[in-house]
Amino acid sequence: MIKILFVCHGNICRSPMAEFVMKDLVEKAGGADRFAIASAATSGEELGNPVYPPARRKLAEHGIDCAGKTARRLTAADYDEFDLLIGMDEANLRNMRRLFGGDPAGKCRLLLEYTDSARSVADPWYTRDFEATWNDVYAGCKALLDTLL
Repeated sequence: MIKILFVCHGNICRSPMAEFVMKDLVEKAGGADRFAIASAATSGEELGNPVYPPARRKLAEHGIDCAGKTARRLTAADYDEFDLLIGMDEANLRNMRRLFGGDPAGKCRLLLEYTDSARSVADPWYTRDFEATWNDVYAGCKALLDTLL
């Protein structure tokens, strides 16, 4: 089983979007039994909060449900638990590596490294552009899945 953890700052926009997009893609590809997919935050600001309503609506526009998801914080134990820890931006990666004491197994990556554009996924909390975030998250998850199947 391949275990993937998507990580962003608050775990209410980008990383849950990636979690549920990836789950949807994996399900449609017939590989749900081969993957465990989750998401987490590098900060404690949003712990216990549900997916941010505009992110939830963007997922719903594409027939993806994220009901019941609440923000949780990344832990040091996640490094051993997951095979891939996928950050949305460079700040996420720095915070992840700081918590993990580095990345000796090379598990920490940016989502868009799997595409032709290895850059950050812009935070829609600040940009308010949930469509652009959707496009980046979908492209990144699709490319990641293509490398794993």
